[in-house]
Amino acid sequence: MQALPGAKRALFARYHLGGCQSCAFSDKETLAELCARSELDAGEVLAHLLDSHRHDLSMLIEPVEALANLQGYRLIDVRTREEHEAVRIEPSEFLTQELQQAVFAGDPAAKILLYDHSGRHVLDQVAWFRGHGLHETYGLRGGIDAWSRKIDPKIPRYRLEMDEGE
Repeated sequence: MQALPGAKRALFARYHLGGCQSCAFSDKETLAELCARSELDAGEVLAHLLDSHRHDLSMLIEPVEALANLQGYRLIDVRTREEHEAVRIEPSEFLTQELQQAVFAGDPAAKILLYDHSGRHVLDQVAWFRGHGLHETYGLRGGIDAWSRKIDPKIPRYRLEMDEGE
């Protein structure tokens, strides 16, 4: 399941697996083990995860494509305030509660591009925005790290302590 970053979200959305203590599963548990324990058809679950993964990929924009279309998007940084203050893609805005409320109350057809550090968590935020009716919300594939490598090498790259084990 680690090969499909949105697997946990997809398992919870369709099968209510992983969302609470009674339906939780371990990262060490295989898909086959989880399906057997939950009395689900592993083939059906795998097909759902693959479909969900294809959908996830459609919600990501490559840095080069984002650069070409940046003027059409509201660029929002979903990292921590400390990360945003240290390094950011201009002209991004830091996602605060107030900004989120304003965006959710605004034009539902607005184009929004979210970014995180490495692209590992941005899809959860994209799904949250889309779930609130903002269907033109996308995530920057690879996050600010990919932007630094592919678009603007003047943006310093960094590592988070929590990323060390990944």
